[in-house]
Amino acid sequence: MLNIDGDQISIGIDLDQGARLASVQWRDMQFAVPFAGDPRGWGWYAMAPWAGRIKNGIVKDKSGNKVQLPTTFDPPHAIHGYGFFSSWEDLGEGRQLLEFPAPYDGASVTQQIEILDDAIRWSLDYEAGDCDLPFSLGFHPWFARDIGRGDSAEISFAAQKMFKRGADYLPTGELIQPTGQPWDDTFKDVIGLTEIIWPGAARVTIESDSPYWTVYTEHEDGICVEPVTAPPDCQNLGIVGDTYIEMLITFEEDY
Repeated sequence: MLNIDGDQISIGIDLDQGARLASVQWRDMQFAVPFAGDPRGWGWYAMAPWAGRIKNGIVKDKSGNKVQLPTTFDPPHAIHGYGFFSSWEDLGEGRQLLEFPAPYDGASVTQQIEILDDAIRWSLDYEAGDCDLPFSLGFHPWFARDIGRGDSAEISFAAQKMFKRGADYLPTGELIQPTGQPWDDTFKDVIGLTEIIWPGAARVTIESDSPYWTVYTEHEDGICVEPVTAPPDCQNLGIVGDTYIEMLITFEEDY
């Protein structure tokens, strides 16, 4: 376990469990969903070299050849990349590195965690190397609904557009007007600030320049707000993600 401590914030990074933020404490409150067995469902972790699901786990290289990705966690689809269940290398100064296995061998991602007073800056930087497969990046923080003080979490989120979701939970590519909660959906063009509020205790503001955000509110223990460089199944939608993404999570009291 790698620990990073600031004046108000303490973070525990489990290098062997996806370099995930297994513990995120601000003052005396714990904001990360604790260990839950399934590596998809706890802590805060990076998604790379793809974010969300890929239909049937099939991608194509630049020559059009089909490549099969592992579908272990969400058959028949591939989900969330390799990062969330792999062991990462600590580079020091809040940076961790993951070199990907085949078929993404040659590519890597570097995660960086910085504590800034009452905020966390979290970034991912993808290096393709000699790998020509499509990729995307994203964050998957599980914000605990209950943090030991105040009321259960509420989310304040708005966007101009939402991807229509098919029966397989994958975006169809069609953009529609956002619907109400519960969400397991990807949005485009976020409006204003995104916040999670624990009335009477705390609130966090989540900022990112990413044009795409996935939001998940269907779980009883946590809320996920996930800036991503491209929507799930982006390869089949013809959407190309950036090689870099960052988000800023700012903590403050809620009275």
